[in-house]
Amino acid sequence: MNLRNITLKVTELVKDVGAYIKTQRSTITGKDIEHKGIHDLVTYVDKEAEERLVSGLLKIIPEAGFIAEENKSLIKGKEYNWIIDPLDGTTNFIHGVPVFSVSVALIKNGNVISGVIYEVNQDECFYAWLDGGAFLNGIQIKVTENASLNNALLATGFPYSDYSLLKPYLGLFEEMMKITRGLRRLGSAAVDMAYLACGRFDVFFEYGLNPWDIAAGVIIVTEAGGTVTDFKYEDDFLFGREIVASNTCIHEKFMKHLQKHFLK
Repeated sequence: MNLRNITLKVTELVKDVGAYIKTQRSTITGKDIEHKGIHDLVTYVDKEAEERLVSGLLKIIPEAGFIAEENKSLIKGKEYNWIIDPLDGTTNFIHGVPVFSVSVALIKNGNVISGVIYEVNQDECFYAWLDGGAFLNGIQIKVTENASLNNALLATGFPYSDYSLLKPYLGLFEEMMKITRGLRRLGSAAVDMAYLACGRFDVFFEYGLNPWDIAAGVIIVTEAGGTVTDFKYEDDFLFGREIVASNTCIHEKFMKHLQKHFLK
């Protein structure tokens, strides 16, 4: 299996789907919005984008299965599976906030081996494959070499359905406000991780996420030289619903602060 060729084919598919999403932004109205949860929204655009992704990906690896956000009836494969988020940042999309993305990852026996994130509004396509490096629009990218939290810019996401860890989250948030250059909440975990991979952020952390939110970002960050763990400093981040990604240099320092709040 030529992962480079597969990844590049996926970038073209994802860009096509992103172009479709962009054309629909001006047509969305209140009647098009469905609620999967109180803060979890979906539109016909999410569903159509996912259908286009599935159709295209089946042509690239016919034997692969799917783990997808909008269609839980898709069949999982025995060895290979695509993990897809057709529109990460739906709330931003609905409100006209220009930060949303298409995210596609390929996993083999549970391990991510290829990933693509397309930030639609900036026309930025981030991608990586196992042992092949990470790229942004054809140019190789690397995480920062900053080893100081005082000089770090962090990204995170706010809990929107699971508030069980809200108290430690806010405690960590308050502490990081005081000792870093600041925190950003863009509204797309995929974009957060892509921006970390290319050096715009130093750390990203969040809990309550699903695999389609982070799978592509995992390999893009690691191939760019970064580190990804869960809150216990272990590797149950893909399906464990909590993640810390960093430039590696700063990981241990940040984890000491995080664990002080979350592992009491």
